[in-house]
Amino acid sequence: MTKVLYVVVPCYNEEEVLSETTKRLNEKLKKLIKEKKIDVNSRVLYVNDGSKDNTWQLICDIHKNNELFTGISLSRNRGHQNALLAGLMVAKEYADVVISMDADLQDDIEAIDQMIDKYLDGNEIVYGVRSNRKKDTWFKRTTAELFYKFMRFMGVDIVFNHADYRLASKKVLDELEQYHEVNLFLRAIFPLIGFKSDIVYYERNERFAGSSKYPLRKMLNFAWDGITSFSIKPIRLVLNIGILMFLISIVVLLYCIIIKLMGNAVAGWTFIACSVWLVAGIQMLAIGLVGEYIGKIYNETKNRPRYIISDNLLDDK
Repeated sequence: MTKVLYVVVPCYNEEEVLSETTKRLNEKLKKLIKEKKIDVNSRVLYVNDGSKDNTWQLICDIHKNNELFTGISLSRNRGHQNALLAGLMVAKEYADVVISMDADLQDDIEAIDQMIDKYLDGNEIVYGVRSNRKKDTWFKRTTAELFYKFMRFMGVDIVFNHADYRLASKKVLDELEQYHEVNLFLRAIFPLIGFKSDIVYYERNERFAGSSKYPLRKMLNFAWDGITSFSIKPIRLVLNIGILMFLISIVVLLYCIIIKLMGNAVAGWTFIACSVWLVAGIQMLAIGLVGEYIGKIYNETKNRPRYIISDNLLDDK
């Protein structure tokens, strides 16, 4: 019995690339249906993340002209992770298996075949992993690799060089629904869920059109959210620094007492100034770090909805 596949594609200001993305995904789904790898009720689900251009109108037009495509629209921009989650939660009500990918065609659509094959072999999650980063700039390649290594150092279970191009079964997505955190970092949540998984390697393409929706500032914020959402090691690091500074202060205190008793006490303004600035800097760092975690707790306790769906083309059925 063939399985129903939904391909979830978050979209934010993607009017320049959406036609080509639709063309390629249309060809891919028709091919898979013809080969009887997926059911005829399989669909592509576009998620409009509060786009400011004509993205949603394009999605509506595509839906009218091609039954393989449908979409939902969020009431406002909620960010890539929330838009992706919205699509996954909607898709799982109609599909047996869901693949998520970006709209910019950097994720190799041809890798979908391998993902389906691995799913049919019994895997509940299949991660799309970049085979190399040759097309990235030196800065982006270096910072990305440092990010993954640092996440692992912090104790976060994450698949190296994997973004959000993945296959997940309905069983996995039902479990994902139990995760209610507001600070979403899906690429680390899926390994937490467990189940049998595998990897498909692919070469990431250049963006087909438009501009990146992840400038440096957003990338840094995303990385910081990932670290602070899944690891308390930064706080432990501050605690260890505090213990170390306390031990050093005891040594300095003993040194000052000995010098005083020997009658060689000299007012050393350099030493005092350096000590004060060092301790003050560590205190500010510690307070800021603890404040970051408290802020996340504050956001979680409000329990506000992570997204609101304003339009749903699946209701047309």
